[in-house]
Amino acid sequence: MQRFHFISGLPRSGSTLLSAILSQNPRFHAGVSSPLAAFFSSLVAQVSVGSEWSARVNTAQRRRLLHGLFESYYADLPPEKQVVFDTNRVWTARLPALLDLFPQARVIACVRNVGWVMDSIERLYRKNPYENTALFSNDAERSTVFTRTETLAQRNRLVGLAYSGFKEAFYSEQGRAMLVVDYDLLVQRPAHVIPLIYQFLGEEAFPHDYDNLQFDTPDYDEGLGLAGLHKVRRKVGPEPRETILPPDVFEQYSKLSFWNNAAGSRCNVLMVRP
Repeated sequence: MQRFHFISGLPRSGSTLLSAILSQNPRFHAGVSSPLAAFFSSLVAQVSVGSEWSARVNTAQRRRLLHGLFESYYADLPPEKQVVFDTNRVWTARLPALLDLFPQARVIACVRNVGWVMDSIERLYRKNPYENTALFSNDAERSTVFTRTETLAQRNRLVGLAYSGFKEAFYSEQGRAMLVVDYDLLVQRPAHVIPLIYQFLGEEAFPHDYDNLQFDTPDYDEGLGLAGLHKVRRKVGPEPRETILPPDVFEQYSKLSFWNNAAGSRCNVLMVRP
């Protein structure tokens, strides 16, 4: 029987890298964001107040329907794939439901200084100068680095939505089921971080090779207009660089790393200490 865990957190913060590493284990399945979170939200909307069907579907039926989404979506995996990691940045905002459906599930939230998150997205945008990308709805949003970062930071957009959901989970009563993994620590010390993730999950250790990763999804990335979005470098390691953002923009978003102080949180946190 498959066991489900979840990868979430901020974009451009190591979730794809983590999936690439975990996928080396033949018992694990992990990949880029799946559509399950969207299916989940749509189904909840159909059985909630405001829908004509809400009174026809009781709580037990709702639970079975939602549980069935996961079983059906991953039914074609080979039998050796006993542990499934589903990735989506909105899962942190769904912890009460996820942990009710899967009491033994754990959530790994990948985080990174938000200034570097914005820098990474801006780099991808500039590497694809002949694409508008799916991140922006109109010319006003994509016109300059200032409008692009402001758009991404809105609460219903790529960075802002993930940030808000993660912050909710970080201070929630379900926080004990979440492990926060800082991107810088993951790339600097993968051989230290990955065994701690296994320990958190209650899984047996596995000898990963951090110098020979293979992970790329060119069709998926090009469909978003962001070629290279999920391409993982062969060898895990830090890549020092200077930001391409204007200094005031980088400073503005670099101040948002609330997880550096875990006071008031039940979460488990792995991070580079200042």
